[in-house]
Amino acid sequence: MPAGTIRLRESGRILCEPNDVASDREGGPVNALVIDDSSTMRLILKRFLAKMGFHVVEAANGREALERLREMGQTDLVLVDWNMPEMNGVDFVRSVRADRSFDDLPLVMVTTNTELEHVAEALEAGANEYVMKPFTMEVIREKLGLLGFLEA
Repeated sequence: MPAGTIRLRESGRILCEPNDVASDREGGPVNALVIDDSSTMRLILKRFLAKMGFHVVEAANGREALERLREMGQTDLVLVDWNMPEMNGVDFVRSVRADRSFDDLPLVMVTTNTELEHVAEALEAGANEYVMKPFTMEVIREKLGLLGFLEA
């Protein structure tokens, strides 16, 4: 695969070059769910992910995100903020991990909480990676690479 190609390791999906439209082998979209109560943060993450070929669905809190997750069908990646009204990110992660059908869904916590206790709590709750705000597109690329989404 060429450098920068997006792929999903365990699902058998082979995706695309960053400027192409991502699709799986059946031609379906590669879906990411971005959860943050800040519309600005959602827009930033949506733009970053779109540049990497993802179709992005947004939610403003954990409760709304659980609804979106059920509506989306195939979801390939979730990026979730910690501090949100109604249902925070850690409670969202715990809810998702309680449903065995989402065992393989990569969950990335994206938050201003930088204390090691918060990192540990998020990972223990079931997050796969942790990104501290502020971040760059390269940080997001690096985390997606660690999760097997990007070829080195």
